[in-house]
Amino acid sequence: MTITDDLGRAHGYADLPRLMGLMTGDEKHGPAATSTLDVLWVLYDRVLDVAPDRRDDPERDRFLLSKGHGPMAYYAVLAAKGFVPVSWLPDFGAYDSPLGHHPDRLLVPGAEIGSGSLGHGLPIAVGTALGLRAQGLSAPRVWVLIGDAELDEGSNHEAIAFAGPAGLERLHTVVVDNASASHARPGGIAARFEAAGWSALTVDGRDHEALHAAFTAPHPGRPHVVVARVEPKSV
Repeated sequence: MTITDDLGRAHGYADLPRLMGLMTGDEKHGPAATSTLDVLWVLYDRVLDVAPDRRDDPERDRFLLSKGHGPMAYYAVLAAKGFVPVSWLPDFGAYDSPLGHHPDRLLVPGAEIGSGSLGHGLPIAVGTALGLRAQGLSAPRVWVLIGDAELDEGSNHEAIAFAGPAGLERLHTVVVDNASASHARPGGIAARFEAAGWSALTVDGRDHEALHAAFTAPHPGRPHVVVARVEPKSV
């Protein structure tokens, strides 16, 4: 199959299965990737203030993929939106490919962090929101996508407990809940955040309109979490 470099070409949601299908090889973590597909699309298509030509703009929104062990959907969305060439996708995970099994911010245009170690993304997002506040940058929003199993990690609970009282209203977290958590309130995630002073909503993680409404809901003075429920990982 001949793959052309169509960087900058417009792609839609319907193209994502084809783009993901270009990525082959071992250790794809397919369920981890597909669980995030709709959340990622709605964010990049309708919510995030980011663009390929504004990757270094201080006023851009920051999106942090904490669930970095399943990056195929992330790479497909970045390709669809013109951040990376489609021609990179078939080399996913190859020795000399910039698209590794965990995203590398130095190699993947548009990636804000290197990720994959569970429990790191939300604490980094808290620090990012604090840093933007310290610089007097009030427009950029910080978004972080985590998996429900990451809430088994104590570092996330420290970040949750800090962010609420700190009033980090530019901080937004999306928890993709595919019933993978062993200990951290499986199925009842929103209550954990609400107890720490967060605004919280739980929606169907495949319903684009419900996701968009939840992502754009007002939450003055508080950080915001959206729990996006998808089919269980074993399905």
